[in-house]
Amino acid sequence: MKKPKLAHLGAPLADPRAFILENLHILPTPAVAEILLYTAHPASGLGKLGNQDIYGNDHPPYWAYRWAGGTVLARYILDHPAMVAGLHVLDLGAGSGIVGIAAAKAQATTVVCVDTDPYAAIASRMNAAVNAVNIDTICKDILDDDPPEVDMIAVGDLFYASDIAGRVVSYLDRCTTAGIKVLIGDPGREYLPHHRLRILSKYSVPDFGNGSAASTDTSAVYLFESKPA
Repeated sequence: MKKPKLAHLGAPLADPRAFILENLHILPTPAVAEILLYTAHPASGLGKLGNQDIYGNDHPPYWAYRWAGGTVLARYILDHPAMVAGLHVLDLGAGSGIVGIAAAKAQATTVVCVDTDPYAAIASRMNAAVNAVNIDTICKDILDDDPPEVDMIAVGDLFYASDIAGRVVSYLDRCTTAGIKVLIGDPGREYLPHHRLRILSKYSVPDFGNGSAASTDTSAVYLFESKPA
Protein backbone atom coordinates (compact mmCIF):
# COMPACT_ATOMS: atom_id res chain seq x y z
CA MET A 1 0.00 0.00 0.00
CA LYS A 2 1.43 3.35 -1.05
CA LYS A 3 0.39 6.87 -0.17
CA PRO A 4 -1.68 8.18 -3.09
CA LYS A 5 -0.41 11.08 -5.13
CA LEU A 6 -2.32 14.30 -4.62
CA ALA A 7 -3.10 17.12 -7.02
CA HIS A 8 -0.35 19.22 -8.61
CA LEU A 9 0.67 22.09 -6.38
CA GLY A 10 0.67 25.75 -7.25
CA ALA A 11 3.24 28.39 -6.34
CA PRO A 12 3.85 28.70 -2.58
CA LEU A 13 1.79 31.35 -0.80
CA ALA A 14 3.31 34.09 1.32
CA ASP A 15 1.14 33.32 4.35
CA PRO A 16 0.24 29.63 4.68
CA ARG A 17 -1.06 30.19 8.22
CA ALA A 18 -3.69 32.61 6.94
CA PHE A 19 -4.60 30.17 4.16
CA ILE A 20 -5.12 27.36 6.68
CA LEU A 21 -7.24 29.58 8.90
CA GLU A 22 -9.43 30.73 6.02
CA ASN A 23 -9.79 27.52 4.00
CA LEU A 24 -9.53 24.43 6.21
CA HIS A 25 -12.14 23.21 8.66
CA ILE A 26 -11.43 22.36 12.30
CA LEU A 27 -12.89 18.88 12.72
CA PRO A 28 -12.63 15.99 15.18
CA THR A 29 -10.45 13.18 13.91
CA PRO A 30 -12.17 9.92 12.91
CA ALA A 31 -11.45 7.33 15.66
CA VAL A 32 -9.75 10.03 17.77
CA ALA A 33 -12.57 12.47 18.45
CA GLU A 34 -10.69 13.98 21.40
CA ILE A 35 -8.34 15.69 18.93
CA LEU A 36 -9.41 18.52 16.62
CA LEU A 37 -7.40 19.23 13.48
CA TYR A 38 -7.39 21.65 10.58
CA THR A 39 -8.65 19.34 7.85
CA ALA A 40 -8.86 19.46 4.05
CA HIS A 41 -12.26 19.29 2.37
CA PRO A 42 -13.42 19.37 -1.28
CA ALA A 43 -13.59 23.18 -1.36
CA SER A 44 -10.37 23.89 0.56
CA GLY A 45 -8.37 24.66 -2.60
CA LEU A 46 -5.13 23.12 -1.36
CA GLY A 47 -3.71 23.24 -4.87
CA LYS A 48 -3.55 27.02 -4.48
CA LEU A 49 -1.48 26.73 -1.32
CA GLY A 50 1.59 25.28 -2.96
CA ASN A 51 4.00 23.27 -0.86
CA GLN A 52 7.73 22.61 -0.98
CA ASP A 53 9.82 20.49 1.33
CA ILE A 54 13.20 21.59 2.72
CA TYR A 55 14.86 20.46 -0.52
CA GLY A 56 12.70 22.75 -2.65
CA ASN A 57 10.74 19.88 -4.18
CA ASP A 58 6.96 19.92 -4.60
CA HIS A 59 5.58 18.21 -1.55
CA PRO A 60 1.92 17.14 -1.26
CA PRO A 61 0.15 18.57 1.82
CA TYR A 62 0.04 15.28 3.69
CA TRP A 63 -0.46 17.24 6.92
CA ALA A 64 -4.01 18.14 5.84
CA TYR A 65 -5.21 14.54 5.66
CA ARG A 66 -5.85 11.83 8.25
CA TRP A 67 -3.48 8.93 7.68
CA ALA A 68 -4.16 5.62 9.38
CA GLY A 69 -0.72 5.18 10.99
CA GLY A 70 -0.85 8.49 12.83
CA THR A 71 -4.49 7.92 13.72
CA VAL A 72 -3.86 4.57 15.40
CA LEU A 73 -0.77 5.85 17.22
CA ALA A 74 -2.77 8.75 18.62
CA ARG A 75 -5.61 6.42 19.60
CA TYR A 76 -3.19 4.01 21.28
CA ILE A 77 -1.42 6.75 23.22
CA LEU A 78 -4.68 8.23 24.48
CA ASP A 79 -5.89 4.76 25.49
CA HIS A 80 -2.56 3.98 27.21
CA PRO A 81 -1.34 7.32 28.63
CA ALA A 82 1.14 5.58 30.93
CA MET A 83 3.18 4.75 27.81
CA VAL A 84 4.24 8.38 27.47
CA ALA A 85 3.40 10.16 30.72
CA GLY A 86 6.48 11.89 32.08
CA LEU A 87 8.57 11.05 29.01
CA HIS A 88 10.30 13.14 26.36
CA VAL A 89 8.66 12.18 23.05
CA LEU A 90 9.59 12.83 19.41
CA ASP A 91 6.95 12.52 16.67
CA LEU A 92 8.89 11.63 13.50
CA GLY A 93 7.28 12.63 10.20
CA ALA A 94 4.68 14.44 12.25
CA GLY A 95 2.43 15.81 9.49
CA SER A 96 -0.57 17.33 11.26
CA GLY A 97 1.03 16.71 14.65
CA ILE A 98 -1.76 14.37 15.74
CA VAL A 99 0.59 11.91 17.46
CA GLY A 100 2.51 14.63 19.26
CA ILE A 101 -0.76 16.23 20.35
CA ALA A 102 -1.95 12.89 21.74
CA ALA A 103 1.33 12.51 23.64
CA ALA A 104 0.97 16.01 25.10
CA LYS A 105 -2.61 15.24 26.15
CA ALA A 106 -1.30 12.05 27.80
CA GLN A 107 1.07 14.17 29.92
CA ALA A 108 4.37 13.64 28.14
CA THR A 109 6.92 16.00 29.68
CA THR A 110 8.02 17.39 26.30
CA VAL A 111 6.92 16.73 22.73
CA VAL A 112 8.85 17.55 19.57
CA CYS A 113 7.20 17.17 16.16
CA VAL A 114 9.65 16.72 13.27
CA ASP A 115 8.85 16.95 9.56
CA THR A 116 10.64 18.00 6.37
CA ASP A 117 7.59 20.01 5.26
CA PRO A 118 7.61 23.64 6.48
CA TYR A 119 3.82 23.78 6.22
CA ALA A 120 3.52 20.68 8.42
CA ALA A 121 5.42 22.52 11.13
CA ILE A 122 3.00 25.44 10.83
CA ALA A 123 -0.04 23.16 10.84
CA SER A 124 1.28 21.19 13.83
CA ARG A 125 1.62 24.36 15.89
CA MET A 126 -1.84 25.53 14.86
CA ASN A 127 -3.37 22.15 15.67
CA ALA A 128 -1.64 22.08 19.04
CA ALA A 129 -3.12 25.49 19.85
CA VAL A 130 -6.62 24.30 18.92
CA ASN A 131 -6.16 21.40 21.34
CA ALA A 132 -4.66 23.59 24.10
CA VAL A 133 -1.37 21.68 24.34
CA ASN A 134 2.25 22.69 23.93
CA ILE A 135 4.62 21.09 21.41
CA ASP A 136 7.89 22.10 19.79
CA THR A 137 8.41 21.72 16.04
CA ILE A 138 11.51 21.10 13.95
CA CYS A 139 11.51 21.37 10.15
CA LYS A 140 14.49 19.21 9.25
CA ASP A 141 15.57 15.85 7.87
CA ILE A 142 17.05 14.21 10.99
CA LEU A 143 17.46 10.68 9.64
CA ASP A 144 21.24 11.00 9.32
CA ASP A 145 21.62 12.63 12.74
CA ASP A 146 22.67 11.08 16.03
CA PRO A 147 19.85 9.77 18.25
CA PRO A 148 17.90 12.61 19.89
CA GLU A 149 17.77 13.12 23.65
CA VAL A 150 14.29 11.67 24.07
CA ASP A 151 12.76 8.61 25.72
CA MET A 152 10.42 7.61 22.92
CA ILE A 153 10.01 8.09 19.17
CA ALA A 154 6.64 7.66 17.49
CA VAL A 155 6.59 6.95 13.73
CA GLY A 156 3.42 6.99 11.64
CA ASP A 157 3.07 6.24 7.92
CA LEU A 158 6.73 6.50 6.88
CA PHE A 159 7.08 3.13 5.16
CA TYR A 160 5.46 4.01 1.83
CA ALA A 161 8.65 4.03 -0.29
CA SER A 162 11.77 1.86 -0.20
CA ASP A 163 14.30 4.70 0.04
CA ILE A 164 12.66 6.51 2.94
CA ALA A 165 11.83 3.23 4.70
CA GLY A 166 15.46 2.12 4.56
CA ARG A 167 16.67 5.40 6.03
CA VAL A 168 14.01 5.31 8.74
CA VAL A 169 14.97 1.77 9.80
CA SER A 170 18.68 2.70 9.96
CA TYR A 171 17.85 5.74 12.08
CA LEU A 172 15.61 3.76 14.40
CA ASP A 173 18.33 1.14 14.80
CA ARG A 174 20.67 3.83 16.12
CA CYS A 175 17.93 5.11 18.40
CA THR A 176 17.05 1.75 19.93
CA THR A 177 20.76 1.06 20.47
CA ALA A 178 20.80 4.31 22.45
CA GLY A 179 17.96 3.02 24.62
CA ILE A 180 15.08 4.91 23.00
CA LYS A 181 11.74 3.11 22.75
CA VAL A 182 10.09 3.26 19.30
CA LEU A 183 6.38 2.94 18.50
CA ILE A 184 5.19 2.60 14.90
CA GLY A 185 1.69 3.05 13.53
CA ASP A 186 0.94 1.74 10.05
CA PRO A 187 -1.89 0.26 7.93
CA GLY A 188 0.44 -2.31 6.34
CA ARG A 189 2.29 -0.26 3.76
CA GLU A 190 4.58 -2.03 1.34
CA TYR A 191 7.91 -1.40 3.06
CA LEU A 192 6.87 -1.91 6.67
CA PRO A 193 9.66 -3.96 8.37
CA HIS A 194 7.38 -6.67 9.76
CA HIS A 195 10.28 -8.85 10.92
CA ARG A 196 11.36 -6.13 13.34
CA LEU A 197 7.94 -5.42 14.83
CA ARG A 198 5.93 -6.69 17.78
CA ILE A 199 2.26 -5.86 17.52
CA LEU A 200 0.72 -4.03 20.45
CA SER A 201 -2.80 -3.30 19.24
CA LYS A 202 -4.96 -3.44 16.08
CA TYR A 203 -7.58 -0.97 14.93
CA SER A 204 -9.98 -0.60 12.03
CA VAL A 205 -9.72 3.03 10.91
CA PRO A 206 -10.08 4.97 7.66
CA ASP A 207 -6.94 5.97 5.77
CA PHE A 208 -7.50 9.38 4.21
CA GLY A 209 -5.69 10.11 0.96
CA ASN A 210 -8.13 12.23 -0.98
CA GLY A 211 -10.44 13.62 1.69
CA SER A 212 -12.51 10.44 1.90
CA ALA A 213 -12.00 6.99 3.34
CA ALA A 214 -9.53 5.27 1.01
CA SER A 215 -9.15 2.15 3.11
CA THR A 216 -10.65 0.55 6.19
CA ASP A 217 -8.10 -2.25 6.43
CA THR A 218 -6.94 -3.15 9.91
CA SER A 219 -4.08 -0.93 11.01
CA ALA A 220 -1.81 -1.55 13.96
CA VAL A 221 0.56 -0.10 16.52
CA TYR A 222 3.88 -1.88 16.86
CA LEU A 223 6.93 -1.85 19.06
CA PHE A 224 10.06 -1.62 16.91
CA GLU A 225 12.47 -4.17 18.33
CA SER A 226 16.23 -3.80 18.53
CA LYS A 227 18.32 -5.29 15.76
CA PRO A 228 19.50 -8.80 16.68
CA ALA A 229 23.12 -8.96 17.73
